[in-house]
Amino acid sequence: MKKIKYSIGLIILFFFAGINMSHAQKAKKEKDNYTVMVDGLGCPFCAYGLEKKFKELKGVKGVQIDMETGQFDFTFPAESPLTVEEVENQVDAAGYTAVSTTIIRADGTVLKSEEKIKTLDESALVTEEVYVFGNCGMCKARIHKAGNSMESVASVDWNMDTKMLKVTYDSSKTTIGEIEEKMAAVGHDTKNEKTASDVYEALPGCCKYEREN
Repeated sequence: MKKIKYSIGLIILFFFAGINMSHAQKAKKEKDNYTVMVDGLGCPFCAYGLEKKFKELKGVKGVQIDMETGQFDFTFPAESPLTVEEVENQVDAAGYTAVSTTIIRADGTVLKSEEKIKTLDESALVTEEVYVFGNCGMCKARIHKAGNSMESVASVDWNMDTKMLKVTYDSSKTTIGEIEEKMAAVGHDTKNEKTASDVYEALPGCCKYEREN
């Protein structure tokens, strides 16, 4: 009888062990789906650069990039999920700008990048133009992101041909000088503010505009 009991006990033990192993294997196979709208993808080389940067994250699979819309899709193991911030930081590190990010977890949970609500004094809004150095669509995306990240800025529009940045901002909270400083901080000279040499040198090759002395 004891042998029979022991045998049954072993069977039950192996049964539950098998279930646990099955769940573990299933968890490893589960994937989270990521969709990022990326600004600044001007050519196939840009897409290659973005994909290469994300391949540094071991586990990235199913990469798809639509050049026309800027939509970037990929999957990543659910057992080691990426956050919205981590994804957008990786896009920035590749030299591009993440406009929005949507993550669909394996369990169906949906995460999206947060939209910041700005409180501006409409009576203090002014619109000015300032010359900002740059070359391409990637530059434009970087300039726009820098401007829009400022709580006091209502809108920005940089013209790639004229290099003029049209900016509407709350003059009770900031100045055009501070906006120029912001542009220089991300790598783009203005007539009055110069970016640090190391920041300029870190720009992608296509973004390295001819600097004035």
